[in-house]
Amino acid sequence: MPEPSIIRRVVAHCHVGAALHERQTNLNLARWLAEILGWPFDGDWQEPMPRIGMYLVPTRTLIGEQRLELGVSGAQDLLGGHVQQAFMASKAISHPLPRSAAYRPVGWNPQFCRQVRQVVLPGLTVFDIADARRIARQYLGSAELRVKQVQASGGVGQAVLRTAQDLEHWLGQLDSDTCRQGLVLEENLHHARTYSVGQVLIDGLLMSYQGRQYQRPNPRGEPVYAGSELWLARGDYTQLLQRDLDPQVRQAVEHARIYDAAATACLPGFFASRRNYDVVCGLGHDGRSRLGVLEQSWRVGGATGAELAALQVFRQQPQVDWLRARTCETDQEQLLPPDAVLLYRGPDEAGGFLLKYAQVQAHGG
Repeated sequence: MPEPSIIRRVVAHCHVGAALHERQTNLNLARWLAEILGWPFDGDWQEPMPRIGMYLVPTRTLIGEQRLELGVSGAQDLLGGHVQQAFMASKAISHPLPRSAAYRPVGWNPQFCRQVRQVVLPGLTVFDIADARRIARQYLGSAELRVKQVQASGGVGQAVLRTAQDLEHWLGQLDSDTCRQGLVLEENLHHARTYSVGQVLIDGLLMSYQGRQYQRPNPRGEPVYAGSELWLARGDYTQLLQRDLDPQVRQAVEHARIYDAAATACLPGFFASRRNYDVVCGLGHDGRSRLGVLEQSWRVGGATGAELAALQVFRQQPQVDWLRARTCETDQEQLLPPDAVLLYRGPDEAGGFLLKYAQVQAHGG
């Protein structure tokens, strides 16, 4: 097992208003990470808390001066990331603003959108309800629109618009604060599947991966996140791409690399130890195949349990350089599979049941 370069104190940090399951999951992930690294675990962030020697596991991407308040100077100090403005941590950055946009957030860099134009779906981002109505009306009739609240996650805060009536119903549910945070309007795909592509760097060990996301219906029949299955390689994307990958998966990895490079080049102050990208593939309104990056996650996410499971094996078994791991989120009470790590068991936000776990499924040299 490699020796940690510096002994740190692992601390969990939850955003204000975090749901119980999110807070408890983050606490369990941070505790597990400390165990893997052989570092002490100091529980939840509290004031006052010494910042020197701390390794933070936050539930959200750090914004602006927040990193200084929490003692984070770079990617080596946290499992997650940092950006200067809140919109930069959301799916808002994936698409350009419309011409004559009513609102342009401070720090918006159109160069990013130019660099990722060929690796995302057709779409626009707006920060004003009038812009949303105007743009949606232009597209409806020729194509279905998928609309998203940029601060929502896990498949919630989305709708598919087919008619003007759909549009007005959706707009009627929005408030000014939600609009000002950002709305994405992009082409809706049929028969879609979502790939996960990413990298994680923890205590000098870099992992790169590709995999699939899965969904399940919630009690209202809406699709929500159900887990991820990842294939992880020790090392960077070069090591990942040396594997026998399906051509579509290989293209998803290349698209994510372009998106990631654009973020590094165009977002001042950006750094991240966890870089996860959702890449969707499906059929557009014309029946042609589309593949594009939907959004980034520079924070702890649904696949983090699989990443930590892989980290544990890579650290304990230096001869292993390729493995498969997964996370599962289900509303069905059940026994854990053998060797699975429990991340959460208890109520969800709606009062139902939620079980989360992670496990390594296979590995090799």
